[in-house]
Amino acid sequence: MTDPDRVLVFDTTLRDGEQSPGCSMTQPEKLRVAKALAELGVDIIEAGFPIASRGDWESVNLVAREVHGPIIAGLARCTREDIDTAWRALKDAARPRIHVFLATSAIHREHKLNMAKEQIVQTAVEGVTFARSLCADVEFSPEDASRTEPEFLAQVVEAAIDAGATTINGPDTVGYTVPESFTRSFRTSHAMCATSTEPCSPFTATTTWGWQSQTAWRRYVPGHGK
Repeated sequence: MTDPDRVLVFDTTLRDGEQSPGCSMTQPEKLRVAKALAELGVDIIEAGFPIASRGDWESVNLVAREVHGPIIAGLARCTREDIDTAWRALKDAARPRIHVFLATSAIHREHKLNMAKEQIVQTAVEGVTFARSLCADVEFSPEDASRTEPEFLAQVVEAAIDAGATTINGPDTVGYTVPESFTRSFRTSHAMCATSTEPCSPFTATTTWGWQSQTAWRRYVPGHGK
């Protein structure tokens, strides 16, 4: 188990960062950035979204083969095709991770996925279970966690952990919240999760709980960023 006093750095420059206007990269550029991140001591590099395109798959596979030290992660939706594609891109890495995600907020459930809560839980469990059958390191993200009902968020997270997720990432997908509000959500979900005392519990040593705006963190949380 990771030292609970150590902050792990999860870098998604090659995946989420590339969505910024004007920031798309060629394969050689991605490899150069990945090697620089490894030299900096980044713990986890999210190398891309392998099923998005042939080029993205090849970039993830290149980083997986050529970059050593950090965990190399690839993003996948909770579908067998996505997960299998991600694994084929990642399997040559010394330390591979499959990062699966599924939207959990009410607005996403109703308007994007057209799925009931029970279907969300079942799909998350199936996705994590299949990912774990391929890879020992599986991260699960409840997309739009900051707008998800705390009780349901805890339910999905607990189900993902029971299915084998080794890391939980709670993203503020659309930049909805500020750090103080996210802190309350963090604490509430932790308190609600029945497995919160287990080694692979959410929001503890094996968990990343990410928000997108570090500027907001420095601005709104007293004592930080001084």
